[in-house]
Amino acid sequence: MKVTRNKQYMAIVLAVILTLSMTACSNSGKNEAKPTSQTTNSTTPQAEVTLSPDEPAWKQDTSPVDLTWFVGANWYGQTWGDSVNSKYITEKTGVNIKLEVPSGEANEQITLMMTSGKLPDLISMGSWETAIKKLWEGDHVYALNELAEQYDPYFFKVAGDGTLKWYRQENGNTYGVPNDSFSPNLMHETGMTAANQTFLVRKDLYEDMGKPDLSTPDGFLGALQLLKDQYSEYKGQPISPFFSMGNVPYGMTEYLQNLLAVPYEKDGKVYDRMTDPDYITWLKTFRTAYERGLINVDFLVDSDTQVEEKTNNARYFMQIREWTGMTAVNPLLAASANPESYYIAVDGPQNSKGDTAKLFPGNMDGWMVTMISKSTENPERAIRFLSYLASEEGQRDVFLGKEGETWEMVDGKPKLTAEVKELLDTDLAKLEKDYGIMDTYWMMRNPVIVNQWRPEKTPVIKQMEDFANAQADIDSGIYKGLDPQGDSEVAVAWTRISQNWEEVMPELITAKDEAAFDKIFESFLDRRLGYGFDKVMEYRQAELDVRKAKMAE
Repeated sequence: MKVTRNKQYMAIVLAVILTLSMTACSNSGKNEAKPTSQTTNSTTPQAEVTLSPDEPAWKQDTSPVDLTWFVGANWYGQTWGDSVNSKYITEKTGVNIKLEVPSGEANEQITLMMTSGKLPDLISMGSWETAIKKLWEGDHVYALNELAEQYDPYFFKVAGDGTLKWYRQENGNTYGVPNDSFSPNLMHETGMTAANQTFLVRKDLYEDMGKPDLSTPDGFLGALQLLKDQYSEYKGQPISPFFSMGNVPYGMTEYLQNLLAVPYEKDGKVYDRMTDPDYITWLKTFRTAYERGLINVDFLVDSDTQVEEKTNNARYFMQIREWTGMTAVNPLLAASANPESYYIAVDGPQNSKGDTAKLFPGNMDGWMVTMISKSTENPERAIRFLSYLASEEGQRDVFLGKEGETWEMVDGKPKLTAEVKELLDTDLAKLEKDYGIMDTYWMMRNPVIVNQWRPEKTPVIKQMEDFANAQADIDSGIYKGLDPQGDSEVAVAWTRISQNWEEVMPELITAKDEAAFDKIFESFLDRRLGYGFDKVMEYRQAELDVRKAKMAE
């Protein structure tokens, strides 16, 4: 018995030694080469998963997982996990989202994250942002087509071949999927233009003034003078005569040029809109308004908080502003003690020919582009979640919520419950905070799908939308985002030009006279050439030619 026990003991000792040896060998490689994120966190061996291009793969694994999602808009104030709908989606898919927004400028924050080597799992950035090219060219994000092939071929069915083709790079890969993407053909077929640029005025003041003509420099200046003389205060606070969304880079440049119907190309060649005579005339009109004390520079320097406070209290008279940013404010103003203090769209500045504005419609670029970073430990769950969000089922869940809770099927069509519809019409902020439906989580929104479920808009919103649609230049979406991005020489040149223009614009507006204005502007044009503007124009032309070719495919 003793020999037997010794043999058994030695066998156990040898087994333990062998186990420890194997463990040591397996651990010894940890400092040499870490496995890729594609192999570290799969909860099910890939060989056991059956993937189908016709079936969503997210249903195969709904275990709890956290994904961080960076939304590149510092004004975005929504949360995940508090609203009814976000809880429902997490319960359904297992995916819990931790939303992150930049504390300052989105490009700067993402660039710092790239430097650190640690990025959020999901990233949504404006399609125009320079950081997008850096993310793609720096190998910081996955090619979505490669992830889809490996983990969820259903993605190709729901993401849309047109969108994937539009964003396909020279290497054949697509790294981002846009929201709010429209093709010209779709807009012509459906009548949905997605135009949101408008020139807004406060209804009561505008009508009390006798609906002055704001389309000419003289009419514009006359209305500002009348405002100063008779309507300088509201509820004991000074009225701000004018607001321009996005300040210099957007409202006072591209947006104003669209109001003036400044062309993007002439005879097939990209046009230098900055030097357009009508645009110069209107910049000089703003200089005159400043010289006469009819406007101040608050529209160039106000913080987001100040803009929100003035908007909510109807303290702007005129605004170059996207109407979609007024959908929460207008109903509240219409329900206030002064129900005529909401904003309406009217004809604003026009060119010398009196042409109707040519406003940006929707376009293939979309608004925000969503990517999956290579920092994620769960690329398979990330691509499957994007597939879910892009599908009609996911679009319905995000937009309408859970059936029987926020909406019901009536005569074959989804209809919001009475309580939810009431909030939509009267308190959009509360609807988004408490319920988290409609446009709360818009990062993967597909308007072609969700717009069929939108209730009829209230008159104070529909007026602005109809006005924008009527002035939309459907075929001009191809011109949006022609400027170079990334770290290339031409992109750096454009960045320097853009930054200098932001500095120059206030100088032009506050110039002491027209001669000083001309001198400042000519000096800017000289510097622009020195920065490499000719190369920027060559880039724009090449990009436009490529886009035309893509549209012709």
